[in-house]
Amino acid sequence: MTKTFKTVYLALLVAQSLALFLFEGLIPLPFLAPGAKLGLANLITLIALYTLPRWQDTLLVISVRIILATMFGGGPTILLYSLSGGLLSFVVMLLLRRCRCFSLLGISAAGGFAHNLGQLLVASLVIGNPGLLLYLPLLGPCGLLTGLLLGACAKLALKKLPLDRLPKL
Repeated sequence: MTKTFKTVYLALLVAQSLALFLFEGLIPLPFLAPGAKLGLANLITLIALYTLPRWQDTLLVISVRIILATMFGGGPTILLYSLSGGLLSFVVMLLLRRCRCFSLLGISAAGGFAHNLGQLLVASLVIGNPGLLLYLPLLGPCGLLTGLLLGACAKLALKKLPLDRLPKL
């Protein structure tokens, strides 16, 4: 496997996750809490988690996507919330993947919940109001549900990827 292939593969993952993030911004979600999103970019995070042999590469994909997404439509506050949710979600999914006692759907659902928890924790610290955590009973199940749906999509996508024919990364 060449360095070029790895670089191109990582760039494609970043581009796909960024495209999903930007597409998601066009979807109105009037029934959820203000600022709530589906987390479509997490689909690519799951694919990266299951196709890249090193966790550092998946972390790179997440970090670059968050930085680019912030440049396209946010500021320092958005960066802080995105990083907190994305990194906590990644750590939870990585740990559950390594223990091998959860399915892809379970790992994805836990990641969705952890993302919401991470953002609410940082928001309550920034604002200085732990009462923001009262949104968790609303956002938590939403994260679980979207995580399950994204996990199902990732499972289908991973079945279609020719992983046995790809060079080892």
